[in-house]
Amino acid sequence: MNRYLELGTLNTLAIVRETDYGLVLASEAGKEVLLPKRYRTPDMKVGDVLEVFVHTDSEDRLVATTERPLAMLGETARMRVVDTTPQGAFVDWGLPKDLFVPKAFQKSPMRKGETRTVLVDYDERTHRLVGTEKFERRLAKASAKFLKRNEAVQAHIFGKTELGYKAVVNGRYEGLIFHSEVFAPLEVGETVTAYVKQIRLDGKIDLLTRPIGKKSDDLAAQKVMAYLKEHKGMMPLNYKSDPERVQALLGLSRKNFKQALTKLIEAGKIEVKENGSYLKVKNEK
Repeated sequence: MNRYLELGTLNTLAIVRETDYGLVLASEAGKEVLLPKRYRTPDMKVGDVLEVFVHTDSEDRLVATTERPLAMLGETARMRVVDTTPQGAFVDWGLPKDLFVPKAFQKSPMRKGETRTVLVDYDERTHRLVGTEKFERRLAKASAKFLKRNEAVQAHIFGKTELGYKAVVNGRYEGLIFHSEVFAPLEVGETVTAYVKQIRLDGKIDLLTRPIGKKSDDLAAQKVMAYLKEHKGMMPLNYKSDPERVQALLGLSRKNFKQALTKLIEAGKIEVKENGSYLKVKNEK
Protein backbone atom coordinates (compact mmCIF):
# COMPACT_ATOMS: atom_id res chain seq x y z
CA MET A 1 0.00 0.00 0.00
CA ASN A 2 1.14 3.50 -0.78
CA ARG A 3 1.54 5.82 2.19
CA TYR A 4 0.54 8.82 0.07
CA LEU A 5 -0.76 9.35 -3.47
CA GLU A 6 2.03 9.62 -6.02
CA LEU A 7 1.26 11.48 -9.23
CA GLY A 8 2.53 9.93 -12.45
CA THR A 9 3.34 6.48 -11.07
CA LEU A 10 1.63 3.25 -10.10
CA ASN A 11 -0.06 3.35 -6.69
CA THR A 12 -1.30 0.44 -4.60
CA LEU A 13 -4.52 1.63 -2.99
CA ALA A 14 -7.55 0.18 -1.19
CA ILE A 15 -11.17 0.54 -2.27
CA VAL A 16 -12.90 2.35 0.62
CA ARG A 17 -16.37 3.08 -0.79
CA GLU A 18 -18.60 3.20 -3.86
CA THR A 19 -20.16 6.30 -5.46
CA ASP A 20 -22.30 7.05 -8.50
CA TYR A 21 -19.15 8.13 -10.30
CA GLY A 22 -17.00 5.10 -9.53
CA LEU A 23 -14.89 3.73 -6.69
CA VAL A 24 -13.06 5.82 -4.10
CA LEU A 25 -9.54 4.56 -3.39
CA ALA A 26 -7.37 5.57 -0.45
CA SER A 27 -3.75 5.39 0.61
CA GLU A 28 -2.56 4.35 4.07
CA ALA A 29 -2.56 8.02 5.09
CA GLY A 30 -6.19 8.36 4.01
CA LYS A 31 -5.57 10.37 0.86
CA GLU A 32 -8.40 9.61 -1.57
CA VAL A 33 -8.71 9.44 -5.35
CA LEU A 34 -11.55 8.43 -7.65
CA LEU A 35 -11.41 5.45 -9.98
CA PRO A 36 -14.06 6.38 -12.60
CA LYS A 37 -16.77 3.78 -13.12
CA ARG A 38 -15.65 3.00 -16.67
CA TYR A 39 -12.65 1.23 -15.12
CA ARG A 40 -14.70 -0.75 -12.61
CA THR A 41 -15.09 -4.50 -13.14
CA PRO A 42 -17.76 -6.73 -11.54
CA ASP A 43 -15.27 -8.41 -9.21
CA MET A 44 -14.08 -5.15 -7.57
CA LYS A 45 -15.45 -4.62 -4.04
CA VAL A 46 -14.80 -2.49 -0.97
CA GLY A 47 -11.68 -3.72 0.84
CA ASP A 48 -9.88 -4.86 -2.30
CA VAL A 49 -6.43 -3.49 -3.04
CA LEU A 50 -5.77 -2.25 -6.58
CA GLU A 51 -2.69 -1.13 -8.52
CA VAL A 52 -3.60 2.02 -10.43
CA PHE A 53 -1.91 4.86 -12.28
CA VAL A 54 -2.61 8.31 -10.81
CA HIS A 55 -2.78 11.37 -13.07
CA THR A 56 -5.05 14.43 -13.43
CA ASP A 57 -8.32 14.85 -15.30
CA SER A 58 -9.44 17.71 -17.57
CA GLU A 59 -10.15 19.84 -14.46
CA ASP A 60 -6.73 19.08 -12.94
CA ARG A 61 -8.16 16.82 -10.23
CA LEU A 62 -6.29 13.68 -9.25
CA VAL A 63 -7.85 10.59 -10.83
CA ALA A 64 -6.92 6.90 -11.00
CA THR A 65 -6.98 4.48 -13.91
CA THR A 66 -6.31 0.77 -14.29
CA GLU A 67 -4.85 1.51 -17.75
CA ARG A 68 -1.11 2.02 -18.26
CA PRO A 69 0.32 4.96 -20.19
CA LEU A 70 3.13 4.51 -22.70
CA ALA A 71 5.46 6.15 -20.17
CA MET A 72 5.25 7.16 -16.52
CA LEU A 73 6.88 10.03 -14.65
CA GLY A 74 10.55 10.25 -15.65
CA GLU A 75 10.19 7.79 -18.53
CA THR A 76 10.26 8.31 -22.29
CA ALA A 77 8.29 6.80 -25.15
CA ARG A 78 7.47 7.46 -28.78
CA MET A 79 4.18 9.37 -28.85
CA ARG A 80 2.00 10.52 -31.75
CA VAL A 81 1.05 14.20 -31.98
CA VAL A 82 -2.76 14.41 -32.10
CA ASP A 83 -3.30 18.17 -31.94
CA THR A 84 -1.45 21.47 -31.78
CA THR A 85 -2.21 24.91 -30.32
CA PRO A 86 -0.28 28.20 -30.11
CA GLN A 87 0.73 27.18 -26.58
CA GLY A 88 1.93 23.67 -27.38
CA ALA A 89 0.86 20.25 -28.61
CA PHE A 90 -1.04 17.23 -27.36
CA VAL A 91 0.40 13.71 -27.73
CA ASP A 92 -1.24 10.32 -27.31
CA TRP A 93 0.38 8.60 -24.34
CA GLY A 94 -2.11 5.77 -24.08
CA LEU A 95 -4.75 7.39 -21.83
CA PRO A 96 -8.06 9.09 -22.73
CA LYS A 97 -6.69 12.50 -21.72
CA ASP A 98 -3.78 13.40 -24.03
CA LEU A 99 -0.47 14.64 -22.62
CA PHE A 100 0.32 18.33 -23.17
CA VAL A 101 3.77 19.31 -24.43
CA PRO A 102 4.33 23.07 -23.92
CA LYS A 103 5.89 24.92 -26.84
CA ALA A 104 8.97 25.72 -24.76
CA PHE A 105 9.52 22.01 -24.14
CA GLN A 106 9.61 21.09 -27.85
CA LYS A 107 12.91 20.78 -29.71
CA SER A 108 11.16 21.91 -32.89
CA PRO A 109 7.52 22.78 -33.56
CA MET A 110 5.40 19.65 -33.38
CA ARG A 111 3.05 18.84 -36.23
CA LYS A 112 -0.10 16.77 -36.11
CA GLY A 113 0.55 13.17 -37.14
CA GLU A 114 4.23 13.17 -36.25
CA THR A 115 5.71 10.69 -33.78
CA ARG A 116 8.18 12.17 -31.31
CA THR A 117 10.21 10.95 -28.33
CA VAL A 118 8.70 12.51 -25.20
CA LEU A 119 9.50 12.25 -21.49
CA VAL A 120 6.72 12.53 -18.92
CA ASP A 121 7.69 15.31 -16.50
CA TYR A 122 6.18 17.21 -13.57
CA ASP A 123 5.55 20.93 -14.07
CA GLU A 124 6.06 22.58 -10.67
CA ARG A 125 4.34 25.76 -11.84
CA THR A 126 1.04 24.13 -12.83
CA HIS A 127 1.39 20.95 -10.73
CA ARG A 128 0.52 18.87 -13.78
CA LEU A 129 2.15 16.09 -15.73
CA VAL A 130 3.51 17.44 -19.01
CA GLY A 131 5.63 16.12 -21.84
CA THR A 132 9.06 17.37 -22.84
CA GLU A 133 11.50 16.65 -25.64
CA LYS A 134 14.28 18.42 -23.73
CA PHE A 135 14.75 15.54 -21.37
CA GLU A 136 18.45 14.66 -21.13
CA ARG A 137 18.90 16.45 -17.79
CA ARG A 138 15.71 14.76 -16.53
CA LEU A 139 16.91 11.21 -17.09
CA ALA A 140 17.79 9.25 -13.97
CA LYS A 141 21.36 8.26 -13.12
CA ALA A 142 22.00 4.57 -13.51
CA SER A 143 23.68 2.45 -10.86
CA ALA A 144 24.90 -1.11 -10.49
CA LYS A 145 22.05 -1.59 -8.03
CA PHE A 146 19.56 -1.65 -10.90
CA LEU A 147 21.60 -2.65 -13.94
CA LYS A 148 24.34 -5.26 -14.23
CA ARG A 149 27.24 -5.56 -16.65
CA ASN A 150 26.19 -7.43 -19.80
CA GLU A 151 22.48 -7.13 -18.91
CA ALA A 152 20.15 -6.88 -21.90
CA VAL A 153 18.27 -3.55 -22.05
CA GLN A 154 15.97 -1.68 -24.41
CA ALA A 155 17.78 1.27 -25.99
CA HIS A 156 15.71 3.95 -27.72
CA ILE A 157 17.93 5.90 -30.14
CA PHE A 158 17.21 9.63 -29.85
CA GLY A 159 20.34 11.29 -31.24
CA LYS A 160 23.60 10.85 -33.12
CA THR A 161 26.94 12.48 -32.25
CA GLU A 162 30.56 12.18 -33.36
CA LEU A 163 31.06 9.52 -30.69
CA GLY A 164 28.02 7.39 -31.41
CA TYR A 165 24.28 7.03 -30.90
CA LYS A 166 22.62 8.50 -27.82
CA ALA A 167 19.92 6.31 -26.33
CA VAL A 168 17.37 6.22 -23.54
CA VAL A 169 17.90 2.95 -21.68
CA ASN A 170 14.79 1.17 -20.38
CA GLY A 171 12.93 4.47 -20.67
CA ARG A 172 14.85 6.06 -17.76
CA TYR A 173 18.64 6.32 -18.21
CA GLU A 174 21.00 7.87 -20.75
CA GLY A 175 23.29 5.62 -22.72
CA LEU A 176 25.69 5.73 -25.66
CA ILE A 177 26.43 3.17 -28.35
CA PHE A 178 29.84 4.05 -29.80
CA HIS A 179 30.17 3.98 -33.57
CA SER A 180 32.78 1.22 -33.22
CA GLU A 181 30.14 -0.97 -31.56
CA VAL A 182 27.53 -0.58 -34.32
CA PHE A 183 27.40 -3.69 -36.51
CA ALA A 184 24.12 -3.01 -38.29
CA PRO A 185 22.50 0.25 -39.41
CA LEU A 186 20.82 2.25 -36.63
CA GLU A 187 18.22 4.96 -37.08
CA VAL A 188 17.21 7.78 -34.74
CA GLY A 189 13.76 6.88 -33.43
CA GLU A 190 14.16 3.11 -33.36
CA THR A 191 14.43 0.91 -30.27
CA VAL A 192 16.97 -1.91 -30.17
CA THR A 193 18.20 -4.49 -27.69
CA ALA A 194 21.59 -3.51 -26.29
CA TYR A 195 23.87 -4.72 -23.51
CA VAL A 196 25.41 -2.84 -20.59
CA LYS A 197 29.17 -2.49 -21.04
CA GLN A 198 29.71 -0.22 -18.05
CA ILE A 199 27.99 2.37 -15.89
CA ARG A 200 30.10 5.52 -15.73
CA LEU A 201 30.64 7.69 -12.66
CA ASP A 202 28.20 10.28 -14.03
CA GLY A 203 25.43 7.64 -14.12
CA LYS A 204 25.42 7.30 -17.90
CA ILE A 205 25.73 3.91 -19.57
CA ASP A 206 28.11 2.67 -22.27
CA LEU A 207 26.26 0.15 -24.40
CA LEU A 208 27.14 -2.70 -26.72
CA THR A 209 25.02 -4.11 -29.51
CA ARG A 210 26.24 -7.64 -28.78
CA PRO A 211 26.75 -9.44 -25.43
CA ILE A 212 30.17 -9.24 -23.84
CA GLY A 213 32.19 -12.30 -24.77
CA LYS A 214 31.23 -12.35 -28.44
CA LYS A 215 34.46 -12.73 -30.42
CA SER A 216 35.75 -9.49 -31.88
CA ASP A 217 36.39 -11.06 -35.29
CA ASP A 218 32.76 -12.27 -35.38
CA LEU A 219 31.56 -8.76 -34.65
CA ALA A 220 33.93 -7.24 -37.21
CA ALA A 221 32.73 -9.72 -39.83
CA GLN A 222 29.12 -8.77 -39.08
CA LYS A 223 30.02 -5.11 -39.50
CA VAL A 224 31.70 -5.75 -42.86
CA MET A 225 28.67 -7.72 -44.06
CA ALA A 226 26.31 -4.99 -42.89
CA TYR A 227 28.28 -2.39 -44.84
CA LEU A 228 28.32 -4.52 -47.99
CA LYS A 229 24.57 -5.16 -47.85
CA GLU A 230 23.88 -1.48 -47.32
CA HIS A 231 26.13 -0.42 -50.24
CA LYS A 232 25.01 -2.75 -53.02
CA GLY A 233 27.59 -5.43 -52.29
CA MET A 234 30.71 -3.28 -52.73
CA MET A 235 33.14 -1.84 -50.17
CA PRO A 236 36.14 0.29 -51.27
CA LEU A 237 38.47 -1.44 -48.79
CA ASN A 238 40.83 -4.40 -48.95
CA TYR A 239 43.86 -5.78 -47.12
CA LYS A 240 46.01 -2.83 -48.28
CA SER A 241 43.65 -0.07 -47.12
CA ASP A 242 44.96 2.60 -44.76
CA PRO A 243 43.97 2.17 -41.07
CA GLU A 244 42.43 5.66 -41.07
CA ARG A 245 40.21 4.76 -44.00
CA VAL A 246 39.09 1.53 -42.33
CA GLN A 247 38.32 3.38 -39.10
CA ALA A 248 36.39 6.09 -40.93
CA LEU A 249 34.16 3.69 -42.87
CA LEU A 250 33.71 0.85 -40.39
CA GLY A 251 34.95 1.99 -37.00
CA LEU A 252 37.30 -1.01 -36.87
CA SER A 253 41.00 -1.42 -36.24
CA ARG A 254 42.98 -2.60 -39.26
CA LYS A 255 43.81 -5.84 -37.44
CA ASN A 256 40.17 -6.70 -36.75
CA PHE A 257 39.23 -5.68 -40.27
CA LYS A 258 41.80 -7.97 -41.89
CA GLN A 259 40.74 -10.85 -39.62
CA ALA A 260 37.14 -10.24 -40.68
CA LEU A 261 38.06 -10.32 -44.38
CA THR A 262 39.87 -13.62 -43.95
CA LYS A 263 36.96 -15.11 -42.01
CA LEU A 264 34.43 -14.07 -44.66
CA ILE A 265 36.61 -15.27 -47.56
CA GLU A 266 36.99 -18.66 -45.91
CA ALA A 267 33.21 -18.79 -45.40
CA GLY A 268 32.73 -18.10 -49.12
CA LYS A 269 30.76 -14.93 -48.48
CA ILE A 270 33.02 -12.31 -50.07
CA GLU A 271 35.86 -11.85 -52.50
CA VAL A 272 38.62 -9.26 -52.26
CA LYS A 273 39.98 -7.47 -55.32
CA GLU A 274 42.45 -4.68 -56.02
CA ASN A 275 39.75 -1.99 -55.89
CA GLY A 276 37.79 -3.30 -52.91
CA SER A 277 35.74 -6.14 -51.43
CA TYR A 278 32.54 -7.63 -52.84
CA LEU A 279 29.69 -9.86 -51.75
CA LYS A 280 29.79 -13.16 -53.55
CA VAL A 281 26.77 -13.78 -55.74
CA LYS A 282 25.36 -17.25 -55.30
CA ASN A 283 24.98 -19.24 -58.48
CA GLU A 284 21.38 -20.19 -59.09
CA LYS A 285 20.75 -23.59 -60.59
